[in-house]
Amino acid sequence: MGSPPPGWDATLELGFANRRGKCSLVEKSHRGPLYVQRAFYPEGPDLAHVYLLHPPGGMVSGDRLTVSISVHDGARVLITTPGAGKVYRARGDQALQRQQNLIQVGPHCSCEWFPQENIFFNGARARLETRLELASDSLFQGWEISVLGLPVNNLQFEEGEAIQRLLINVDGRPRLVENLTIDPGSRQLLYHRAGMAGLPVSGLFVAGPNLDQEDPSLSELLDRVRGLDAPQDCHWGVTVTGGFIVVRYLGTCAEQARKLFIAVWRLLRPALSDRPACLPRIWAT
Repeated sequence: MGSPPPGWDATLELGFANRRGKCSLVEKSHRGPLYVQRAFYPEGPDLAHVYLLHPPGGMVSGDRLTVSISVHDGARVLITTPGAGKVYRARGDQALQRQQNLIQVGPHCSCEWFPQENIFFNGARARLETRLELASDSLFQGWEISVLGLPVNNLQFEEGEAIQRLLINVDGRPRLVENLTIDPGSRQLLYHRAGMAGLPVSGLFVAGPNLDQEDPSLSELLDRVRGLDAPQDCHWGVTVTGGFIVVRYLGTCAEQARKLFIAVWRLLRPALSDRPACLPRIWAT
């Protein structure tokens, strides 16, 4: 028998800058099946909405996806995906499925990072990392939502590995690090009350940096966020750590997590960037 296919080694590099009042995609290169559509401007020319496309629709053994995004020269950009990311069951050779996102946000720039959920099929072997390099006077708002197994089909994540990492540096110094590791050595975390308590969907929303926890207006904003209505069959909470507002979700439904995070964003965006939330059109399709 021949050797299994090596998988895709795909890269996408994007650079955004403000040119005469318009956020423009000034740098773009790709290799393999990673693309972007043209930018959309539903909020006006100074803020671009961009959709990342991965035509295969999911990762198989041996795939390596790398997305590099640079936002500079006063640019403002919102980035999302048209559908959920899928990490399929690994082949018999157990080759890893890897994705790395690197997002650099320069001074006086803003980036909103709202990919739809990642679904880890039973038996997947995934390593996903998102690294943010922020300037102290930049603004980032973003989320990551993870689904273990296929809850709607009552299919659990019984074997495999799902390792995710979010690292945020501000002016080159680590400010926030989040890790999720589900592997044979830590599988009990899936079911332990101190872990995921048997709930397959986890989510993290982050906004910052350098928010002043002593600012009365921030305390009022957090109270409004904490006052949001949320389904009773999930766990969620709001904290401020390292100069970031951090919202965590644990439940059974990715759509529920996404609706909660959109509600959070509707409150935070006007306060942090002085403009109302404008949902990407692709979310309505």
